[in-house]
Amino acid sequence: MPKRSGEMLLDIWMSLLLMWILSIPYTSTAPLVNQSKSLQTGSLMGLHVPGEGQRILNRAKRGWVWNQMFVLEEFSGPDPILVGRLHTDLDVGNKNIKYILAGEGAGTIFAINEKTGDIHAMKRLDREEKAEYTLTAQVINRDTNEPLEPPSEFTIKVQDINDNAPEFNGGPFYATVPEMSQVGTSVTKVTATDADDPVYGNSAKLVYSILEGQPYFSIDPNTAVIKIALHGMDREMREEYLVVIQAKDMGGHMGGLSGTTTVTITLTDVNDNPPKFSKSLYEFVIPEDLGVGKAGGRVKANDRDKGENARSTYSIIDGDERDAFEIMTDPQTQEGVIRLRKPLDFETKKTYSLKVEATNVHFDPQFSSGGPFKDTATVKIAVDDSDEPPVFSKSSYLLQVHENESINTVIGQVVAHDPDATASLIRYFIDRHTDLERQFNVNVDDGRITLAKPLDRETDMWHNITVTAAEVRNHSQISRVTVAIQVLDINDNAPEFATEFEAFLCENGKPGQVIQTVSAVDKDDPKNGHSFFYSLVPEMLNNPNFTIKNNGDNSISVLAKHDMFRRQRQEIYFLPIVVRDNGNPPMSSTNTLTIRVCGCSKEGIVQSCNVEAYILPIGLSMGALIAILACIILLLVIVVLFVTLRRHKNEPLIIKDDEDVRENIIRYDDEGGGEEDTEAFDIATLQNPDGINGYLPRKDIKPDLQFMPRQGQHSGPNGVDVDEFINVRLHEADNDPTAPPYDSIQIYGYEGRGSVAGSLSSLETSSSDSDQNYDYLREWGPRFRRLGELYSVGEGDKET
Repeated sequence: MPKRSGEMLLDIWMSLLLMWILSIPYTSTAPLVNQSKSLQTGSLMGLHVPGEGQRILNRAKRGWVWNQMFVLEEFSGPDPILVGRLHTDLDVGNKNIKYILAGEGAGTIFAINEKTGDIHAMKRLDREEKAEYTLTAQVINRDTNEPLEPPSEFTIKVQDINDNAPEFNGGPFYATVPEMSQVGTSVTKVTATDADDPVYGNSAKLVYSILEGQPYFSIDPNTAVIKIALHGMDREMREEYLVVIQAKDMGGHMGGLSGTTTVTITLTDVNDNPPKFSKSLYEFVIPEDLGVGKAGGRVKANDRDKGENARSTYSIIDGDERDAFEIMTDPQTQEGVIRLRKPLDFETKKTYSLKVEATNVHFDPQFSSGGPFKDTATVKIAVDDSDEPPVFSKSSYLLQVHENESINTVIGQVVAHDPDATASLIRYFIDRHTDLERQFNVNVDDGRITLAKPLDRETDMWHNITVTAAEVRNHSQISRVTVAIQVLDINDNAPEFATEFEAFLCENGKPGQVIQTVSAVDKDDPKNGHSFFYSLVPEMLNNPNFTIKNNGDNSISVLAKHDMFRRQRQEIYFLPIVVRDNGNPPMSSTNTLTIRVCGCSKEGIVQSCNVEAYILPIGLSMGALIAILACIILLLVIVVLFVTLRRHKNEPLIIKDDEDVRENIIRYDDEGGGEEDTEAFDIATLQNPDGINGYLPRKDIKPDLQFMPRQGQHSGPNGVDVDEFINVRLHEADNDPTAPPYDSIQIYGYEGRGSVAGSLSSLETSSSDSDQNYDYLREWGPRFRRLGELYSVGEGDKET
């Protein structure tokens, strides 16, 4: 590293002075020590040379004692620099003395003059690379290389010079400090390092200073702590500062080396600014048909702070009918959103005036002296007239009508008006989706609802329809209202039995026993409830068999008058009963109760109600008998099916081994009895071989000519010439082409055209079998290749 000329010159002079001091000879009058002692002290001692033939070790006087040498680092010159000189008392002009050097850097970095003991540094040294070297010096006999003294260890220290500038590691640096901090507030600390020797001299003594960043910041020259130097540093005025720090060695004196770094200091925000409205008066126009909860306007209070310190909350602190509005804070934009809480009516109130306040959410008491952290503004709201739809006088209507009302009867009226100043005329309509059967009509001008079809309460008790009102001036302005129509009841339905009652009467019943309890129902619904009256029809008032009894709960009990009921005499009785209600006018109906005479047990439990069952044996009913007969028939059918299946059992599909027809050998050992045996052969077959029914032609082939058999002479059954008969038949068979066997000849002289193989017939082959060559068959394709191989092998075998 290049150095300033003054420093270099000073270092050189100091080194020369040190070497001159070290080179002064020194003798001692101390007593002689042995060789091992001289090794421990690390010095070189003079040796007395003994006479020839003997070697006497004498105690020599110590010449010069040292254990270290010094050499300046970074010294460069035309010649090697002299580090020091080794000398021994034995060196009194004796030319056999030789100095040798060993240890770190010996021979490469350091060299010694063998004769004089001068040590030179052959290379420029760097203390920061290696601060000291340990070497060993020894004196030996030049001729015999025998040591004259034990080796002595010493060190060569590299003397430091200021050749390294201070360095800041890890820069550039960043730091933060709250705005408005007091003077002297610590910001951060940055330190530098110097590679020079901190012990020797001032080469590593650093002093810090600020080159840029004043007068805002200061730095301690020794500790390197950066501090606030200016009062009232405001982030809103300036947020970031770039500070340049310098570190200089040599205690900051002239000639020292220096290094710099930058520190970026950012002021963090504090809540030192109140919110402030951008204007003192806000004016908005809101339509009167604005929905509740909708935004009608926005106000904004600006805060120079940021983040949480800039958050504000809004409120309405004064104004006429301020409960009609509310203000909320938009978390994204920090605006105050004015929303509607109640519907507006231009015809009622046209303007509103509100006073709005904005306040910081977070408040820092240390800045309370700056004033209140809030601000107010006035908001003027003008209501804009809108074309509103018609308004019905009620939110819903309830109408009532009796079910017997006549067509076109007015059952009620709906009324709507235009709330606008124009007061447009209104037209009324029924939404037919709510009145699919079109049972009602509405007058388009006055809203009167009339009946279009008859009503039946028992079918529909309620009708819900929707009536719409539209402005004549603007048909798009439509309002709807629900009209519930209740159908009132009238007594138009007669009472009747609650169900189809069927009573059962025991033959052995007692007089006065209750046969059946009868109740009635009525589709009508009178206000005071139902009250039914029962009676027998007039022609059966003196009924000899049954009577009725009122139970007091709109029901009656049917009683038997005697115990003489028999199924053989009469099985079923019909009892007409009249049921009348208490309506105005009253309605009545006649209902018939069916009563069956049944056989019952002693406990009065019904067992059978049929006349046929009475004829059956006691304890066996008709149903039980039918069930028994059905079981018997079913068993018979099962038996018949089982027997049939046993008789018609199918043969197995798989032929057993002992039944395999391929192994059946039929032997005919009986050769017959000769001509005299006429029992085994019917001669009539030979007489008429064509059969009794005439000639039977062959069906497997079609002969070229139809041969009709000759009409043979039929001999009587008692006179038969068998020889003549057989000869005639043989002649006919030989001349009959249709008779078996069929002799034919097939000619293969021509086998068609286009065949690659040509003719396969050997009739036209002029050569003999021995001359035939079948190799050409291999060229006809894979189908003939195998044939050629077989024939070729055959010919070879013949020749062999």
